[in-house]
Amino acid sequence: MKPLRIALTKGRLEKDTVELFEKIGYDCSAVRNKGRKLILPVGDRIEVVLAKAADVITYVEHGVCDLGVVGKDTIMENGSRFYEVLDLGFGRCRFALAGPKGKDFYEGFSEKTVASKYPNVTRAFFESKAMDVRVIKIEGSVELAPLLGLSDGIVDIVETGSTLRENGLEVKEFVADISARLIVNTASMKLRKREIEELTAQMEKAARPEGGAKP
Repeated sequence: MKPLRIALTKGRLEKDTVELFEKIGYDCSAVRNKGRKLILPVGDRIEVVLAKAADVITYVEHGVCDLGVVGKDTIMENGSRFYEVLDLGFGRCRFALAGPKGKDFYEGFSEKTVASKYPNVTRAFFESKAMDVRVIKIEGSVELAPLLGLSDGIVDIVETGSTLRENGLEVKEFVADISARLIVNTASMKLRKREIEELTAQMEKAARPEGGAKP
């Protein structure tokens, strides 16, 4: 039987997932020494595909990968035509609304403008507040937008908040908690249910050691 194919988000989530697989007992030497290869074996049962975050979702949705590891931020922004089966507990950070320090983002009656790399997340957040906002998509350093007068605030991922502080910005409100999630293709879940459930159980046990708190 062909190995389960799992797409990993390159970088930090890739590293954390590999460490998780090694904790389970899988041989990850091919991934550790990958060079420029993008499809690599993990033991005999798993094949890893290294991809950008949004592409992980694309590969899983289209069924070329059975599973994927991707941040909740990417899931929230890019849709969910798949099963989200496990919070892996690593890659923790938060979506936050931020703006100029000492200024009330919500004051006044004029329409607010918000810059973000995540326009869908931003719109959904303000729709939940029944607020109309103008959303501008920024690809690079989103902190520049309020500094240049392009927006009243930003919605972005915050870990320590140091970049915000260095640019005279502060968190006004937290939007959502983020962490790495295991996602599964809908057809694969039916066709390879036993294998996927077995791997998911192994990953959950390794991510949450005996007596450890549930992420």
